Amino acid sequence: MTIIIILMKSILIGGLVGFAAGMGAARMFNAPTVQALGAFRTLGEMNACEGDPASHFSFGLGFFFNAWASTVGAGAFTQDVTHRVIPNWAAASLLIRNKKLEETVHNPRKMAISGGLIGIVVVSFLNTTASAIPKSLQVTAVKVLVPAADLLINIVMPIIFLLAAIDAGKRSGLWSIIFGGLSAMIMGNAVPGIVLGILIGKGVDELGWTKTTKMMLGAIILLFILSGFFRGFDVEMIQSFKLSVPDWLTNMHGVFKVK
Repeated sequence: MTIIIILMKSILIGGLVGFAAGMGAARMFNAPTVQALGAFRTLGEMNACEGDPASHFSFGLGFFFNAWASTVGAGAFTQDVTHRVIPNWAAASLLIRNKKLEETVHNPRKMAISGGLIGIVVVSFLNTTASAIPKSLQVTAVKVLVPAADLLINIVMPIIFLLAAIDAGKRSGLWSIIFGGLSAMIMGNAVPGIVLGILIGKGVDELGWTKTTKMMLGAIILLFILSGFFRGFDVEMIQSFKLSVPDWLTNMHGVFKVK
């Protein structure tokens, strides 16, 4: 009886969440004409898949394992369910039948319906499997799923995105390699840098080196500088060359309590 109640609640919650996530993801592509419920990373990651249903599905699959492990082990969803799994799987289900982005991924109504259905399936699966697994097996499940998710996110996904960047053109490929390498060293994952490289490369291809693209490049460089500083990457890099860290740099980190 308990599993039936969980399933009924999951269908309701999954439908509502998926409907909102799918519509919000589609409306982002219509900004600034309309406002949207979404996140910048969702827009960038979906753009990086370039309308390929297999890429959308594989990207969502990588984060699905991570979300599953979190649900089984901790009993809570991660933000990947709404930001990455549902929007990308909804897009993949629509693109299988129609490759025109304007009629599928950019259409709020179709994405809302598809997202609602995907949400029902995903949330129901996560909740029912999490409740069905005995507590004694949850630790074992986490030990299996978390390494698998880490492998997909940290190794497989960067390769897929880099191939997509190279396929998008020489300029996108070059910037993705540069930013992806920096992102891997500073953040531990190359995907954010590769996505930014694609945005810069395609932006320059379409607009040229305008004030807008130069500002984007400057903002990205500043992002890496600040991220490296607050993560202590600059200190670690200096120490890796067996050099002493300057006192002024140590004091600056001390001001922001960065170690």
